[in-house]
Amino acid sequence: MDSYDDGGPDGSEPGGSPERVTERPRTGIAALSMPYQVVAAVALAVLGVFACVHLAMVFLHVAPSNTLTKKHGEAVDDWMYPEFEQNWKLFAPNPLQQNISVEVRAQIAGADGGRTTTGWIDLTAQDTARIRGSLLPSHTAQNELRRAWDFYLNSHTEDHRPNGLRGELSEEYMRRIVLLRLDERALGGTVEKIQLRSATRGVPAPVWSNEKVDTAPVFRAAPWWRVTPADRPTGAGARTDASTQTGPGARSEGLNGTEAVR
Repeated sequence: MDSYDDGGPDGSEPGGSPERVTERPRTGIAALSMPYQVVAAVALAVLGVFACVHLAMVFLHVAPSNTLTKKHGEAVDDWMYPEFEQNWKLFAPNPLQQNISVEVRAQIAGADGGRTTTGWIDLTAQDTARIRGSLLPSHTAQNELRRAWDFYLNSHTEDHRPNGLRGELSEEYMRRIVLLRLDERALGGTVEKIQLRSATRGVPAPVWSNEKVDTAPVFRAAPWWRVTPADRPTGAGARTDASTQTGPGARSEGLNGTEAVR
């Protein structure tokens, strides 16, 4: 009769008992007792339903006006405001139909003690020139000026009074951005005051359209702001240039208030 040299017929050591298979310990919900498993399952179901309802409400809130939002708009608003308010839209059914430019003019103190006021300088046009032809335009050239102006308008009243600290911060932010742009120009002296305005123009209708669009600019001017040392770029306070930037509407006298804009 053959014998097993390496062990018994079941693979165990000679004279030993078969190896016992141990059950792995349970983890997660399965480790709980049955009552707790029921509670956990109900809680997960409630969370799942809440997530689905919330996603549906957000979708209706950011979607264009439709039959559901017209019928249940009040319920959607009650759900979203104020905790879940959204400031974006899923689609753009009404694309922007205006071009808004930010312009500046400055009061310059010359080396001889005289003061001149530049013409209006289109800062938005400068950014547009940087973007065109660039494969990778910078985020600064695309958005910095536009978002800063929006920040200023949203934190001020119609008569340009700041709404608390945010309004004051927006003015400082705008002044520093403008001084950086003006520092690139030869203005013939030191900038003492600046005034900003926006020029809003309607986008012309395409050639194949019969729509009549008024493309005349509508201006909104801010008050004159005095430039502080904190507004200037590093080293700009000592900068003087030989030539002076002038343009239509340039004047030699200083202005202390907001000019009326037609």
